[in-house]
Amino acid sequence: MATWPATLPPPAVNTFKERPPKNVIRSTMDKGPDKTRRRTTANVRPIGFTLKLTPEQVETLDNFFVLTTFSGADEFDYTHPRTGEACTARFVEEPDYSDVDGGIIYNVPISLEILP
Repeated sequence: MATWPATLPPPAVNTFKERPPKNVIRSTMDKGPDKTRRRTTANVRPIGFTLKLTPEQVETLDNFFVLTTFSGADEFDYTHPRTGEACTARFVEEPDYSDVDGGIIYNVPISLEILP
């Protein structure tokens, strides 16, 4: 399995977001409270963050996304930014490269899901 490129920096300060898995089905009843149940025993955990990248790092990320993960179709080994634990992840959306400093630095929002 592919591994997240070690040459990419950690998430930019104050950009990391994480949510617990959305794993409940809610059904409205004719009377009384809604009925709820767990959807599955394991579900994906969405995370998001922004990377501040040089043009060379943009090229590394772009090659990783397009060539290594087949435009986000394949999963990869990753180190969770909050816990530091090894995990398996995949892209939810393609990276979006935004030039913020005349081609010297790019802001790149990343949206991943941590797989069970």
